[in-house]
Amino acid sequence: MGDAGIGRAAAHGPLPADTTEDVRVRGAGLPSQVAVLPVGSFEQHGRYLPLATDTLVACAVARELAAAYPVHLLPPVTISCSHEHAAWPGTVSISAVTLHAVIRDIADSLRRSGVGALVVVNGHGGNYVLGHVVQEASARGERMALFPAVEDWEAARERAGVETSLLTDMHAGEIETSVLLHTHPEMVRPGYETADFIQDDRRRLLTLGMSGYTDSGVIGRPSLGSAEKGKELLASLTDSFGACFSLLTEDDSA
Repeated sequence: MGDAGIGRAAAHGPLPADTTEDVRVRGAGLPSQVAVLPVGSFEQHGRYLPLATDTLVACAVARELAAAYPVHLLPPVTISCSHEHAAWPGTVSISAVTLHAVIRDIADSLRRSGVGALVVVNGHGGNYVLGHVVQEASARGERMALFPAVEDWEAARERAGVETSLLTDMHAGEIETSVLLHTHPEMVRPGYETADFIQDDRRRLLTLGMSGYTDSGVIGRPSLGSAEKGKELLASLTDSFGACFSLLTEDDSA
């Protein structure tokens, strides 16, 4: 279902290479054109993964979706709500109010240009406000979705043979390391093999931040990561997206 424009977008990394004609042709005949917006973060991911990890993961998911479905791939939002990581050098955040406004403004702009549905591909678990953005938009009768859901990640984890639970694999663990080993192996530095750290009881995370639970910034088992797992994780998420895409493009008159 992908097209040559999407292929070029993938080859250019996180920045799409679509022309306006690519978007017009791809949306022809669909009840609602769908845009896909990766939202990442710029925050610590231990000593071995880059600050841009969440953005790279969100972009990897979005590129796979764009290769399989007729969607309009947008460039990523690269800084979001990473306040729980503020204790580590390099982390940069914006407020939840700002992120809310950015997503809503993007959705409004898309509708004015004829793209009626927006999928927010979230790569950072701390972006709680994105759920509210989608709920509010849906209540107004707008077409918006947040992807992947927890259930999508769980299905991907099982299919890929990821050993760590979603609770334990909280940050810079098996899943994120696997995706980057598959998509950006040159960005994964030595050290993930010995960086495992488990802390499942994080009930005061919002008060204490990550530094209240980990000195390294890692919570999970990155040593179990592999490129093959990363490939299967992305393949599973692409399959799971089918139901979301159908929901957003169904004909209202049906």
